[in-house]
Amino acid sequence: MNSLFDLSGKRALITGGTHGLGMAMAKGLAEAGAELIINGTTPSRMEDAVAEYESEGYKVHSYIFDVTNDANAKENVDKIESEVGPIDILINNAGIIKRVPLVEMQTEDYRKVIDVDLVGPFIMGKYVARNMISRNQGKIINICSMMTELGRDTVGAYAAAKGGLKMLTRNMATEWAKFNIQVNGIGPGYFATEQTAPIRKKGHPFNDFIISRTPAGRWGDPSDLAGTAVFLSSRASDFVNGQIVYVDGGILATIGKPSNE
Repeated sequence: MNSLFDLSGKRALITGGTHGLGMAMAKGLAEAGAELIINGTTPSRMEDAVAEYESEGYKVHSYIFDVTNDANAKENVDKIESEVGPIDILINNAGIIKRVPLVEMQTEDYRKVIDVDLVGPFIMGKYVARNMISRNQGKIINICSMMTELGRDTVGAYAAAKGGLKMLTRNMATEWAKFNIQVNGIGPGYFATEQTAPIRKKGHPFNDFIISRTPAGRWGDPSDLAGTAVFLSSRASDFVNGQIVYVDGGILATIGKPSNE
């Protein structure tokens, strides 16, 4: 049974893998045996990330480039395949969010969110998939969100991008399944990260809302994503395609506040 989830000999490219949820998923894949290739755009953050990966004994390669730059992305995918080896797993994790009401949002900011969160996965997906097609195998995971299904104040651009990413995932799966490529998504719920630290303090209205709204009664720990990432990257998911797996503690399963009884 363990061999179904074994990633030994596999190479995984994780965009935005220098911190947060991307790093948590990357570490999960490394624990399963994968060799890591990490993408980012900030040299100092990349340096710190590589040091952390290596301190924990993981084999890692780093590449700095912008996933929204078509020519730069293609150049670096080709370079990775030449310098490191075939990319067996792609996790499209790089993303941004701008919390602005739609009537106040600048059009250039809306386009920027769409560019990073939706166009970026398309660009990376097509260049990595071309090589996967020639090898007749591969795994692609697009990082979606609960906003793939739900709306919320001030995140209209992000929700539009993540909703589009769900359909891009399904269309990638539809076109590439015949080449033994599985394309699925992960939809994280609310997780305890550096970015959410200020609103996770006890007594903060949003913290109380999330705790009460989540059937599991807690924020997700980044490590909670590792198992799903390993599953969708491994032989265990060879007949799973075009699906979005929500890792949200049960939020999307319920319409009301869970009972305290």
